[in-house]
Amino acid sequence: MPTKSDTAHEFDSKTFLKRLTERPGVYRMLDTAGEVLYVGKARNLKNRVSSYFRKSGLSAKTEALVSRIAQVEVTITGSETEALLLEQNLIKSLRPPYNILLRDDKSYPYIYLSGHDKYPSLTFRRGRTRRAKGSWFGPYPSSGAVRESLNVLQKIFRIRNCSDSFFNNRSRPCLQYQINRCTAPCVGYISPEDYANDIRHATMFLEGKNPAILDDLMQSMETASQALEFEKAAIYRDQVNHLRHVQEQQSIEASGGDADVIAMAQDAGVVCVVVILVRGGRVLGTKDYFPRFSLEQSDAELLSAFLGQFYFGGDAQREFPREVLVPVEVDEQDILSQALTEAAGREVRIRRNVRGERRRWLDLAATNAQQTLLTHLASKETVYRRLLALRDLLELKETPSRMECFDISHSHGENTVASCVVFDENGPLKSDYRLYNIEGVTGGDDYGAMRQVLTRRYTRIKSGEGKRPDLVFVDGGKGQLNVARDVFEQLGLSDITLIGVAKGVTRKAGMEQLIDALTDATFRVPSDSPALHLIQHIRDESHRFAITGHRARRDKKRRQSTLEGIEGVGAKRRRELIRYFGGIQEIKKASVTEIAKVRGISRGLAESIYAALHNE
Repeated sequence: MPTKSDTAHEFDSKTFLKRLTERPGVYRMLDTAGEVLYVGKARNLKNRVSSYFRKSGLSAKTEALVSRIAQVEVTITGSETEALLLEQNLIKSLRPPYNILLRDDKSYPYIYLSGHDKYPSLTFRRGRTRRAKGSWFGPYPSSGAVRESLNVLQKIFRIRNCSDSFFNNRSRPCLQYQINRCTAPCVGYISPEDYANDIRHATMFLEGKNPAILDDLMQSMETASQALEFEKAAIYRDQVNHLRHVQEQQSIEASGGDADVIAMAQDAGVVCVVVILVRGGRVLGTKDYFPRFSLEQSDAELLSAFLGQFYFGGDAQREFPREVLVPVEVDEQDILSQALTEAAGREVRIRRNVRGERRRWLDLAATNAQQTLLTHLASKETVYRRLLALRDLLELKETPSRMECFDISHSHGENTVASCVVFDENGPLKSDYRLYNIEGVTGGDDYGAMRQVLTRRYTRIKSGEGKRPDLVFVDGGKGQLNVARDVFEQLGLSDITLIGVAKGVTRKAGMEQLIDALTDATFRVPSDSPALHLIQHIRDESHRFAITGHRARRDKKRRQSTLEGIEGVGAKRRRELIRYFGGIQEIKKASVTEIAKVRGISRGLAESIYAALHNE
C-alpha cells in the first residue's frame, strides 16, 4: 500500500469534480505546500475545472500546472461578473506564478464625475485616487463596458468628456457638439442650471436611482415604433439596454462595508464554517474551517465558540472588521461584541438580521459552506480515514471495500419502498443504488418489507449476479436486525458482517446504538468518531433515498386516475364514467347496478370496477 508521502502530491480530480457545482465562481489551484499556483474564474465551475484534467489537448504550460496541483479550492459567486472581479482581487493579493501579472498593475475601470464648479466632465478612469474631488462610479467589469456606457450617456445627456485645460481654452464648439455628443458648455451654449440638471440625471442613472428616465426612453421607443420610425426606435432600444447594463450592481464590490461574513453547514457528523472577508465593500476571498464539536452543542453555542477562537485564539494579530454577519443568534453575543470592540479600538457589531447587499453576502457564504462540506465529505482522504476507523471499531480483518445499507419508507403503510445504497472506498456509489417497490406485505409491516427487500437483493447475489458486499447496515433496532440475520442464514451468507443502526433513547443524531448481528452486542460510539460519521453518512443517505423513492411512487399514483389499471377500462370508458358520475368520488359511492348503467359498461365489468375501487 502506498504511503501518504507517496500520494500526497496526487490530486484526485475525478472525486473532486463529481461533487463540484455548476454555478459561477472562482477556483484556486494549490501545491503541496498550500501555495496558490493559479486563480481563475468560471461561468460554470464544473465545466471549467474539468477542462484542466482532459487526457489530451493541453498546452505544455497547463500540463506543468496540473502536475503540481495538490488541492483545488472554490468560491461560488452570484454571477460571472462577480467572479471576474473576485478573480482580479485574488490575483492582485496572491500573485500566483501561473497567472499573467500585468506590470502596470492596472486597477478596475471607473466612471469619474469631475469637481468642476459649473460644468463637470464625465470621463473614464483606471483606478480611483483620493486626491480627486469629484465622484466615482464603479468599479465595472471591463473597460469596454465603461467606454460603451459613457458613449451612451453622452448621447443621451450630452455631457462633456474633455479635460479642463481643453475646456478652458475653447473659443468655439468642438466636433463633439457637431455630432450631438456635447451641449458646448465651453462657449456658453447651455446654462449652468440646465447642465446641472443633465448631470443630476446622469448621476441618478449611474446610481440606479432613476427608473423614471428609463420609462421615458421606453415610451419614446414605443412612440417611434408606432410612427414607423424603426431606426430611431432601435436607437432608443439600444440606449435602454446599455443603460441597464451600466446600472448593473455588483455584489462583489458594493458601495462600502467592512465585514466578516460567517456561515455554517453540517452533515454526517462534520461541521464546516466558511468566513467571507469583505473590505471596502469588496469580497477579498473565503476561508473554510472544520472545527471539532460536540453533538450536544447547538448552532448558537458552536458559533460562539468558533468566533472566540477565530478572533482571540491565534498568535497572529487579526484584522477586526466593523461588522460580523452571522446566520444565527450567537450565545453571549453582547459579551463577544464588547470584546471585539475593545480589541479593535472601535465599535464592532455582530449582526444577524440584515438586508440588501449584506443578505446577499450571507447567502453567498451559506452556499460556499454547503459546497465546501460536500467536497470535503467526498474527498478520498476523508473517506479512507473513516474506513480505517470503521475497520478498527468493528475489529474487521480487512478494510471494507463495499458497504450496503437498507431502509424502509411509507405513508401510513401505503406505497412502501425500500432503498439500498452502496458505498465503496470513494464514498457513495450512486450507480449501484437501488429502489424496491414492496408488494404483498401488510401495510406498516416494516419487518415483512425488510425481509422482502433483503431476500430479493441477496438471492441475486447468491446466484452470482451483482457484487457481494463486505459489510451490510440495517436501519432499525434488534427486530429489523433479526429479520436480516434470518435471511442471511437461509441464503448461506452468514459470513457477511451485519450491523444494525438503532436510534438511541433520545433519537438524536450522534446517539445511535450499533448492534452486532454475530454477538448481539449493543454499543455506542463517541460522537466525534470518524467511524460513526461514516455510518451516519451511509444511514442518512439510505434514508434520503428511500424517502425520495417513496414520494416519487406516491406522487405518480396520485397523478394517475384510480380507474387506470383496471382491466377492460380504457380511455374511452374512463371518459364515459367521469362524464356520467362527474368524478372519481361519485363513482366510488355508486353501486354495481348504477355503474352498469354507463354506456359501454357491462354488469361483469361494473363488478370489476366496484371491486377495484373498494380494494376487494
